[in-house]
Amino acid sequence: MNVLISPEQVVRLAFAPDDYLPSELIAEADIAAAAERYLFPVIGRELYDRLMMETNRSFVDQYLAAPLAFYTRLLVQPRLDIRTGRCGTTAPKLDGATPATEEARRSLRNSLRREARELLLRAVARIEERADDYPEYDPKKNVLKRCTLDGKLVQIR
Repeated sequence: MNVLISPEQVVRLAFAPDDYLPSELIAEADIAAAAERYLFPVIGRELYDRLMMETNRSFVDQYLAAPLAFYTRLLVQPRLDIRTGRCGTTAPKLDGATPATEEARRSLRNSLRREARELLLRAVARIEERADDYPEYDPKKNVLKRCTLDGKLVQIR
């Protein structure tokens, strides 16, 4: 599967250093799903494909790796919050720790979504500043140029 970042990068960028999370819990399919859901509607599949083939990864590393990592975490976090085994679906409860409340999990998801969106907007601004370098990018197809969610307010342009 062709993805812009590795599972190791997702763990390094989207989780705290003291979070113990083996990168094996993040699949390339998770990263591809995050790109499909969050990046393609903004930067377009054509630009994504070009960035996949480039050997100079500086733009990806500086501008797209972090938002893609946060969006990937946003998608996999519910799966990390529960476990499925012989006893069915359970919430982990370790010695000295209790599972996070639904309110805390919702707050984490909202925080991840906001940070990823801000970083993606930063990447788009960079693409638009250097439009000649990214001819595959079409601002008319960028969903953020047509519709945004600001709090609970939907703005259609």
